[in-house]
Parts: sequence; C-alpha cells; structure tokens
Amino acid sequence: MARLKEKYKKEITPYLKSKFGYKNVLQVPKIEKIVINMGIGEGTKDKKVVQDAAAELAVIAGQKPQLTKSKKSIAGFKLRKDIPIGCKVTLRGNMMYEFMDRLINVALPRVRDFRGVPLESFDGKGNYTFGLKEQLIFPEVNPDKVTRVQGMDITFVTTAKKDEEAKELLLAFGMPFSKGK
Repeated sequence: MARLKEKYKKEITPYLKSKFGYKNVLQVPKIEKIVINMGIGEGTKDKKVVQDAAAELAVIAGQKPQLTKSKKSIAGFKLRKDIPIGCKVTLRGNMMYEFMDRLINVALPRVRDFRGVPLESFDGKGNYTFGLKEQLIFPEVNPDKVTRVQGMDITFVTTAKKDEEAKELLLAFGMPFSKGK
C-alpha cells in the first residue's frame, strides 16, 4: 500500500472527521484523481516536440500519456484541426498516491526559491490546480536528454464540497502552501 494512502486511512480520516464534525467516514473528503497536463504550443511546427514531452511525462507519471489534439483550425495561430498540441495523464489509486508523495517530498523542494504553492488556486468546488514551470524538478527526468524545458499543470480532484475542506485535506497530506495573504 502506498505510504500516503495508509496515512490517509489511519491519520487524516479521523482528523478531518473530528474537525468538520462528519457523522460518517464516507463523508470525509478524499482525492479522486490527479490530472497532469502539458500544453505544447510548438507542437504545431514540430511533432517531435510533442512526442518528447509525452515521453518525459510518461517517465514522471509512470503511465503513458494521452495526446490531446486541436479541436479546430485557427489561422492566427497557424493551427490545423487534429494536430497533437499537448498531452495529459490521469492518475488514480496507488499510482496517484505515489506521484503525490514524490511531488510533495522530492520535486517541490527542488524548485528554486520555493515559497510554497499558491493558496488562491482552488476552483470553488474543492479542486486544486497549480502550475510548474519546468519538468526538471522531478529526479526521474534525465536533464541531459531534455531538449526543451516544458511546464505543466497539476490538478487535484477531490470529493470535498468546499475549498476549505479541500485545503485542509491537502494540508494534512503535507502540501506546502505559501504563507502570503
């Protein structure tokens, strides 16, 4: 069993149950999935850029990413319909907890001048999204093989009804939120 999954069952669930006064264990919010998304603007010019980014995302997530394609042609962006312009991975279960463990304990502390992830990134329905500027913070990525520094968006989808509950859930997992504002 993943370390964070065990922590959720033994420590976080009783803590959240007492803090918010839930009567049933099933009312306690949990993380449903983690979605990692890479949008590659240069994918319109060079397909190899998208394939390289997808290979790096596969190494980071431990799962093959799905290529996202453009839905329609936009002449101003020199974009044609059905051209790969990004990739995404949806993690659930043990792989989700393993990725979250690596993100919180290994990758985020490697960010230069890191002061925490922003608190304002909740969507009002209990989900949390933040962006990373480069994939090199993950130790799995070989910096010698990286041709282009690429950012990504990471979304935590929770069962929480309010942002306050989701924030408390992520804090209990050890998410390093910034102290500002």
